[in-house]
Amino acid sequence: MAGSIFHRKRRKLKSEINVVPYIDVMLVLLIIFMVTAPLLTLSVDVKLPSSNAKAVESRSEPIIVIAYPDGRFGLKLPEAKQPEVLDAAGLEAKLAPIKEQQGNELRIMVAAEGDAPYQKVLDAMDVLRRAKVTNVSLMTNAGGNAR
Repeated sequence: MAGSIFHRKRRKLKSEINVVPYIDVMLVLLIIFMVTAPLLTLSVDVKLPSSNAKAVESRSEPIIVIAYPDGRFGLKLPEAKQPEVLDAAGLEAKLAPIKEQQGNELRIMVAAEGDAPYQKVLDAMDVLRRAKVTNVSLMTNAGGNAR
């Protein structure tokens, strides 16, 4: 034995990462998320009321108030072809007698010229509030200009 030489085999180092445990952990997490995700969505069943009433149609055309970008307002009465351009005080003065004559039947729609900021629409609605007009709607214009 004195002359025998023990040869030890050298092991090669592995330079690869064993991903099997990571895949197992990811699958467990996936299952946990798949089970808990439906439980996280909370909902409340709401029964909305229904009605058999028909929509009221008014035969009279509404008055249209147009907000321009420069701060002026346009007042288009049903019989007029073009809106009359007014300032805030003039618009309020024109609407006061119309409001007295028509009372709560007065319908006004507020429109805006295409590039008018929304603040001008709010200014028009403020003028209508000062004129004590209560039946106000916002008008959308898919066809282009409010004129």
